[in-house]
Amino acid sequence: MDIQVGNIREKILEGVLWYLAFLFSTTLHEASHAFTAMKLGDLTAYQGGHVTLDPIPHVRREPIGTVVVPILSYIFGGWMIGWASIPYDPEWALTYPRRAAIMSLAGPLANFALVLLTAILIRTGMAFGILFPPESINFTHVTAATHHGFFEPVAMFLSILFSLNLLLFLFNLLPVPPLDGSGIAPIFMGEEQARRYLVFVRNSSFAFFGLLVAWNLFGYIYSPIHLIAINLLYPGSHYR
Repeated sequence: MDIQVGNIREKILEGVLWYLAFLFSTTLHEASHAFTAMKLGDLTAYQGGHVTLDPIPHVRREPIGTVVVPILSYIFGGWMIGWASIPYDPEWALTYPRRAAIMSLAGPLANFALVLLTAILIRTGMAFGILFPPESINFTHVTAATHHGFFEPVAMFLSILFSLNLLLFLFNLLPVPPLDGSGIAPIFMGEEQARRYLVFVRNSSFAFFGLLVAWNLFGYIYSPIHLIAINLLYPGSHYR
């Protein structure tokens, strides 16, 4: 009975750590979009209160994607998926397609910055003898605590934060609508070509097809890149 209770507590703690990492990462991603759009001339998200790391405005805009789906996906799948969004002015995007492309790029770059920051925190923990490279790695076990207690959940949180933000960075760069990667393409186009492209990809019928393609491709992309990232985090470790 005590073992069962302990397992339930561990699962709840893991779920809380998952949700904290998910909510923080998603909020930073969307706030980066909003901040960049504001700086480049579209005040829509700023006026909606989305230039903030406070998750409440983002949750209020997408409660299904930021609360319901992540919790259900963890209960039934053991990991969290979800989504969020910010409002923007489509006319601004058509008028300044390259600015809109930079705005699209800002979200994934924020997630990449979190990957780097988490890597620095893990290496700092190792330098102080708090963390160490585990014998085997997975999504939630990128680093491990040297002692039982407070630093065990810290190690799990950092592991999730590292893996999740690498996933968000890579997944959102896939060049299919409605992902950010499809909005980045105008950086490499002339203005008229970029405008025609934006009108084309706005077709809502592409969204489901794009996500279906992205989801099926991503399994082949993420695992090897995650492994490369782990071996860069621990040089000479040769994880497989």
